[in-house]
Amino acid sequence: MSALRRSAIATLAACTATATVAALAPTAAVSAPPPEPKVPPQAFTSAQQVGRVIHGMSLEEKIGQMFVLFAYGPDASKPDARNTSLYGVATPAEVVAKYKPGGWIYFNARDNVQNPTQLATYSNQLQAEALKTGLHVPLTIATDQEQGVVVRIGPPATQFGGNMAHGAARSTADARTAAGITGRELEAMGIRQDYAPVADVNVNALNPVIGVRSFSSDPKLVSDLTVAQTRGYQQDARIMATAKHFPGHGDTRDDSHTSLPTINHTLEEWNTIDRPPFEAAIKAGIDSIMTAHIVVPSLDPSGDPATLSKPILTGVLRDQLKFRGLIITDALEMAAVRAKYGDAEVAVRAIEAGADQLLLPPAPDVQFKAVVDAVKSGRISERRIDESLLRILLSKVKNGVAFQPFVDPAKVATTVGTPASLATAQQIVDKSITLVKNDANTLPLSNEARKVLVTGWGVTTTQSLATSLAKRGATTTVAQTGAAPTDAAIADAVAKAQANDVTVVLTQKAWDTTVTDKQAKQQKLVKDLLATGKTVIVVAVRDPYDIAYFDAAPTYVATYGYQAVSMEALTKVLYGEIAPAGKLPVDIPVAGQPATPLYPFGHGLSW
Repeated sequence: MSALRRSAIATLAACTATATVAALAPTAAVSAPPPEPKVPPQAFTSAQQVGRVIHGMSLEEKIGQMFVLFAYGPDASKPDARNTSLYGVATPAEVVAKYKPGGWIYFNARDNVQNPTQLATYSNQLQAEALKTGLHVPLTIATDQEQGVVVRIGPPATQFGGNMAHGAARSTADARTAAGITGRELEAMGIRQDYAPVADVNVNALNPVIGVRSFSSDPKLVSDLTVAQTRGYQQDARIMATAKHFPGHGDTRDDSHTSLPTINHTLEEWNTIDRPPFEAAIKAGIDSIMTAHIVVPSLDPSGDPATLSKPILTGVLRDQLKFRGLIITDALEMAAVRAKYGDAEVAVRAIEAGADQLLLPPAPDVQFKAVVDAVKSGRISERRIDESLLRILLSKVKNGVAFQPFVDPAKVATTVGTPASLATAQQIVDKSITLVKNDANTLPLSNEARKVLVTGWGVTTTQSLATSLAKRGATTTVAQTGAAPTDAAIADAVAKAQANDVTVVLTQKAWDTTVTDKQAKQQKLVKDLLATGKTVIVVAVRDPYDIAYFDAAPTYVATYGYQAVSMEALTKVLYGEIAPAGKLPVDIPVAGQPATPLYPFGHGLSW
């Protein structure tokens, strides 16, 4: 590298980082590292040291920092054949050694998560391996702990109701508190970045992929709560927040995991609906933004997904909105981003578009080589790589991992799922329950002894609700019927309803018939239960839109989540221990008439 080139990088690093490092380094440290692993970090805590790290990297090492990988299994030293198939090496530690990635992501569905203490140990193992590589650059470990319906770490970690529950409660203070608790628990496990909050504005009741992951259909409410959670994660918990999915995934009927959605918002609509939450997050200092695998013709008429669009990522996000933090792609293994180009080209185009980090590449060897070759051929300049690398390294300084990568597993139990945090979570979720209909004045229930059937969706959820009801003296029967109840299961539930005083039926996306007619079976279950003439309370435990498909139900409650904390809050409302305080954060449209509200934004009954 020429002296002029080294000088340019050092100057850029100094100009960008000096104030940030000076302000954050004294306060970003975490608890003392455990005795093992013994590999000390070669900390970089100043602009000059960041420049030194960049100068010492080979091209391949620089590009490795742009990849965010995962591995199968709960232990860095444990071989797994699935790793060999994907990466050509068997253990997570070997994956780190081979690619020297800048980021790592945990998944419960990929056997990473056993419990919080195990995760803290796993994080330390991965960091020790990263520091052995010769780079001495620790990983930024991340996960998707959105809360509500998207969580990677379940109990004993504190569970909240999710974004739309916050939207129903309308409390920025509670949203910030929830993010702060979530962030501090993640940090105790060695996780320094949460891919949250979702900043999408869910204006489409038939959106199969966002729904309750969004705070609301109102851009102002989404903006306020996005800012609140950004501050909770970054200022209170000192981890990185990630607003997603730019430029806005809230108005689609297609799931980008399986197909490429097109959002036909005009430029005016995008500026009015989708832009405000991301712009608010940027002004609040959000550390990173995740791209969406969606086509938005008004922003880029090429037909390329936003993840691969320079007009969107550089033209809009960097130049118009002045975002200076990390841009990370949504998972490159998703079908939407792979539909138009091959995997190798996807990786190169994402960087050309302006992405700093490539999340979950499905063909890591092919995609890593493609980026290296693109630089060596001159298609991508090394300066472009250095720009992303500088942002990546500065983010590691800001979140503290650069100078304190290890955590103490022995201290996890005093941070994660504490009685105080669990009580706070319950208080917050209690405010979100929304009573949409109470035509027969069924609620609140009296304290008299009664037989209650709990049926509908969710093995754990129906049992959690039954447990909460039993604590109030109810004699409960559980008949879980699933997302696609069979005719026999429906008949069994109807027969049990006849033998009980009250039936509580739980629905989960009963509106969604876009793929198959399985949700129509949930609709049939509810209608057949209503036909018994017995007292039936219908509860939507995910999207609140289900009522449009069985509006004859006289009693309808929306919880926006199905965890035990939501079922306890529901029970409190059912028995009148608390008054329902939630207000709809979205319109519920008439079935088949998306422009006609059946129950409008802000609707919510109480007593």
